[in-house]
Amino acid sequence: MADYSASDLRKGLKIELEGVPFEITEFQFVKPGKGAAMYKCRIRNMMTGGTQDRTFREVEKIGKPDIMSRELVYTYQSGDHFVFSDPETYEEVEINAEAIGDRKWFLKEEMHVDILFHNGKPIDFDLPVFIEREVIDTEPGFRGDTANNVTKPARLDNDYEVQVPIFINVGDIIRIDTRTGKYADRVSSAGRK
Repeated sequence: MADYSASDLRKGLKIELEGVPFEITEFQFVKPGKGAAMYKCRIRNMMTGGTQDRTFREVEKIGKPDIMSRELVYTYQSGDHFVFSDPETYEEVEINAEAIGDRKWFLKEEMHVDILFHNGKPIDFDLPVFIEREVIDTEPGFRGDTANNVTKPARLDNDYEVQVPIFINVGDIIRIDTRTGKYADRVSSAGRK
């Protein structure tokens, strides 16, 4: 597999350094008055999530990672592993809870997710941007409570707690933004499902 040259670098590009896949999150081309051009990058380790700054010279070769994405279906949790399966082959893939982190709150059985593999091992996954959950516990809201930016805590059907507007009631279905973990909007009211 051919390597990248420094001039190929850009935000979002996935590269490999010393056998570890990284994603470029920030990129800046620097041409000093004297000397060769440099490429200053902030890179995120795709296995640990850690970031670091790295400068590449114009003549450097940077590795291309062996990365593949597959759409799998979340099926269940088994101890400290989350199990996903291929809907066509029924092959199961396990990802440990540490790698899942707080995103566990947004997984639902039968949810389709894109899992990223590096050298055949799962390293990361992308959730849908929004998920819908039912509110099972919150203080009652009152008709006419529409004041802007006033929130209250609500517990969802997966025990996740989120701040919601005061007009949200038990039984309402709400949409959560999985990127931030915050309330996005109400899908349906308890009385009008």
